[in-house]
Amino acid sequence: MAKYTLDQLARMIDHTNLKADATTSDIEMLCDEAKKYHFASAVFNQVKSSIGANFLEGCDIKACAVISFPLGQTTIEAKVSETENALQNGANEIDYVINISEAKEGNWEYIKREMEEIIAVCNKHNVISKVIFENCYLTKDEIAKLCEIASIVKPSFVKTSTGTASGGATVEDIAMMSELTPNDVEVKASGGVRTADNFLDMLRNGATRIGASAGIPIVEELKERFFADGVEYLEI
Repeated sequence: MAKYTLDQLARMIDHTNLKADATTSDIEMLCDEAKKYHFASAVFNQVKSSIGANFLEGCDIKACAVISFPLGQTTIEAKVSETENALQNGANEIDYVINISEAKEGNWEYIKREMEEIIAVCNKHNVISKVIFENCYLTKDEIAKLCEIASIVKPSFVKTSTGTASGGATVEDIAMMSELTPNDVEVKASGGVRTADNFLDMLRNGATRIGASAGIPIVEELKERFFADGVEYLEI
């Protein structure tokens, strides 16, 4: 078990607003909240990259852009271009959605090439990369195959879900993905993580980053526990 302060736990959260109607003021609020709570990143749609990056300039909160979100149904070339554009506009973390239909077809060479090309762009710019599987559409064997490919290509993270589909993160999937990837490929849980207990369950099963729009209530709930128990850290 490891010991985590409240700040260290907050630093595992990607604070997210991926709504289609998110305005500039919404992104500003997202970034201000990320700074106040010292989250790992603020996450927004790719088109908001320059706006989010400007609001986060000068602080240690990452500006995370999502690519081909939420369906993943664009070409490799389009995803690479979208990634380059996001980074040129100030994003310094990237979450991209795999081509789920190609995974369902068993076209693993396509999935591997897609991952290689996008991760190469991220590595060139020295930024964190996260590969979104969308597990609710996949069988356990398909998730395992994606983990196998990621173990070769080495993105920074593999991620369970977009949070927009019919299912989100489960502790079973987190445990499986953690077991099937090496230590240098971390696991991000996203989708449906809304309480402190959900959050801690994901960490106990191997997640090291949590994507959530409920980051603030999660941290506030954790803060109450720290205060009530009179402790400076939690053991997980």
